[in-house]
Amino acid sequence: MKTTPFSLQFFLSLALVLGGVKPDPDPLQDYCISDTKIPNFFFINGEPCLNPTLAKSSQFVTSALSNKGNTNNPFGFNVTLTNTDNLPGANTQGLTMARIDLAPFGVVPPHSHPRASELTTCLQGTILVGFVTTSNRLFTQQLRPGDSFVFPKALVHFLFNVDPTGPALAVSGLSSQNPGAQIASLATFATNPAMPDEVLKKAFQITGQELAKIRKNLGG
Repeated sequence: MKTTPFSLQFFLSLALVLGGVKPDPDPLQDYCISDTKIPNFFFINGEPCLNPTLAKSSQFVTSALSNKGNTNNPFGFNVTLTNTDNLPGANTQGLTMARIDLAPFGVVPPHSHPRASELTTCLQGTILVGFVTTSNRLFTQQLRPGDSFVFPKALVHFLFNVDPTGPALAVSGLSSQNPGAQIASLATFATNPAMPDEVLKKAFQITGQELAKIRKNLGG
């Protein structure tokens, strides 16, 4: 088959696009301690590196996940993350750890991480977890201490403490230094500026009064 200049250009463009759809870039050195003292004059993937000869063991350890999070909010959950401020040695390593505290009947609402897949392990309580595929198929599972569950990259998922009397605790590993998080309900009803009323009323088949109530409940 003869290759035309257009088809060659198309396949080259496709290769470039597919080449960019991957996890965080591989590090080019053993480690890159985040240098938080450098002013943010420009934006890059990750943080600027500290001179490697100045690295210390303390920059590779954190106690950020050792403290219980405050779950006193309407959803009843708290997520504590590692980042380059509390764990400078994680810079460019393409990972994030999370502590997830759930109050009795607390829920991490349906949300997604656009840049990461997630592996969650239950440490305390019983947690109902689930994710939805792009064909709207729902996968759910109850986790007990020691059980782990994977959430595929960018898919909508949730965690729910099924115990009405006791708290639950989980830890997660995410495959990006900056996984991002978007809660579906807030991204729809609590945007700034507000999403057009007619769009939401049509999409969810609700009245203007119902829309106003939802926005009020979500702080929109």
